[in-house]
Amino acid sequence: MLSLFSAPAFASTPDFTNTATFAKTATVTKNSDFNIPSLANQAYWLKLVHYLPNTLSGYESTVDSEDFFLAANGKTHPQQELAATINALYHADASFAKAARCQYPARFTWLESKAGRTAQLDCPELERWQKVLDPDGMTLVFPTAFMNNPSSMFGHTLLRIDAQDQTRNKELVAFAVNFAAEPSQDDNAAMYAAKGLFGAYPGQFTVMPYYRKVREYNDIESRDIWEYPLNLSEQEVNRVLLHLWEMQSATFDYYFLDENCSYQLLALLQLARDDLSLVDDFPFQAIPSDTVKTLASNDLIETPSFRASFGTRLLNMSQQASPAVFEAAKKAKSGHFPDHQQYTDEQLAAIYEFAYEWLNFDFYDQALPRDPYAQRLTKLLSMRSQVSAASPFESVANINVSPDKGHGSTRIGFGARTAKNGLDALSLEWRAAYHDLMDPQDGFVPGAQISFVDVAISQDKNGNTQLDKLYLIDAMTIAPKKRVFSSLSWNIRAGFDRLPGTERQDSRWFAQGGVGQSWGESDGLHAYALWSTALTHGDASDNQFNLATGIESGLLWQLADNHRLGVQAQYLPLLNRSSLTQSQVDMTWHWRVTDDWSIRSKARYQHWENEEMSGHITSYFYF
Repeated sequence: MLSLFSAPAFASTPDFTNTATFAKTATVTKNSDFNIPSLANQAYWLKLVHYLPNTLSGYESTVDSEDFFLAANGKTHPQQELAATINALYHADASFAKAARCQYPARFTWLESKAGRTAQLDCPELERWQKVLDPDGMTLVFPTAFMNNPSSMFGHTLLRIDAQDQTRNKELVAFAVNFAAEPSQDDNAAMYAAKGLFGAYPGQFTVMPYYRKVREYNDIESRDIWEYPLNLSEQEVNRVLLHLWEMQSATFDYYFLDENCSYQLLALLQLARDDLSLVDDFPFQAIPSDTVKTLASNDLIETPSFRASFGTRLLNMSQQASPAVFEAAKKAKSGHFPDHQQYTDEQLAAIYEFAYEWLNFDFYDQALPRDPYAQRLTKLLSMRSQVSAASPFESVANINVSPDKGHGSTRIGFGARTAKNGLDALSLEWRAAYHDLMDPQDGFVPGAQISFVDVAISQDKNGNTQLDKLYLIDAMTIAPKKRVFSSLSWNIRAGFDRLPGTERQDSRWFAQGGVGQSWGESDGLHAYALWSTALTHGDASDNQFNLATGIESGLLWQLADNHRLGVQAQYLPLLNRSSLTQSQVDMTWHWRVTDDWSIRSKARYQHWENEEMSGHITSYFYF
């Protein structure tokens, strides 16, 4: 990976391996300028070394690389790390002090400000790096969710460093700051997800050309991108970049849910101002869309711009193309070019532009061989250049709602249930993250669902309390089939729930998955059908393993801005017990009352060893 954090940019950076030991015995100047016990407890120092309070007492840094710390126990002792920092930065050996200041310019700048001085840095490598970046501002970049990558199922955030006199056309040659895990190349998707949940991968910051990230997200993964300019002054941008320079030796344990890309970017951005404490809002999980909301609540972001993905641009063109242009473009992308005598110049322009975009999309989406398709793409551009007509296509109109305007990722629900064969009960629900198909769709990828740790508990009128549901994961993507591309629909669900037994609701643990196809419009009438297979075990199956396979389908309708209707059903006959079939039908109405408050009513039919009909009404609060 190309990075400005690599040789030759750091070719002259000193080795600080023995600095902690050396600093303890060295002669220190200007130490009297600093009240170390007082400074070590100041919020900005704690942010500089990424300290967080321990559960019982003390602090611990989220940085896991020993090279980042100057004190032997600097990871857990802010005061000793500060003392070692002062010893290095104000060392009696001028050359040693200079090297330390160039390694830790943010620490030095802060300490000088506390002594009432302006920091004077003489660091050629740092100056060259800053000159290359030419910073004037920063932009938070939010690529939307990508369901085929576990680490990107909730979306992603990175920073763009905006240069002086930068225009929209020059944004792609700016530099981007990215924080990401560094997985083993041998790990498959399941191993990648498991290790990411438990922090088994190292993560670190990298700086690279922004066009590389646009190519990765916009083109290869076909993810729309939202770009939020940040309300930061030139001095505040410089503060962030000085600390970013210090992070060259810092690695972190990467966790998908909390200490992830978005969390670490907040930890970096909060160095811009003394009073920012951005990571305090995320003690347990850091969902990218929620981190954008935190930036908005601190008045740090402006109105975003929208960068449409390959897929979005292609779909936009397909909707504008006439049937004749569509069929001719389909042939042209296969190498059968149109007869110029049969089309007007405007039609020819549309055919070549549409065919080029379509073939380019297929090239990235299907990982086609480069040489033959690159030649065909070049041929399409050449033929388009021979047609003098202007482009007949209108640009993508951004009618989507930005991610910061969507509902909160955590949901709590209070409800009531009545059942034909059971007792009436009150229910309490809680979902850690982050969105289901019946939730308000604004700000989220249409047709995508990720429910992570979804719990429901009920208490009947006799005072009996039971766990009704614990879904560890319930993910689904049902992007509708289109004329220009057809995405595979799929779902995966695993956890605990209950089925109607002969005398009561019996419990089971299960894992279920399916694949299929979807049709319609995500923001209108939307249908899907999946061939699904489930493995169950528990009281509901006499503590035996049962394997079932069948159909799961649904019909969703966005009736109005605030009303969403759904009928979802599954029919799964057991393969090893022919007398049993798991059947379920849910009819749901979801009413969004406010942005973060909704009411959902549901009628449910279930069949297992017995039949059950029930009604549910739940008030959901998102935060």
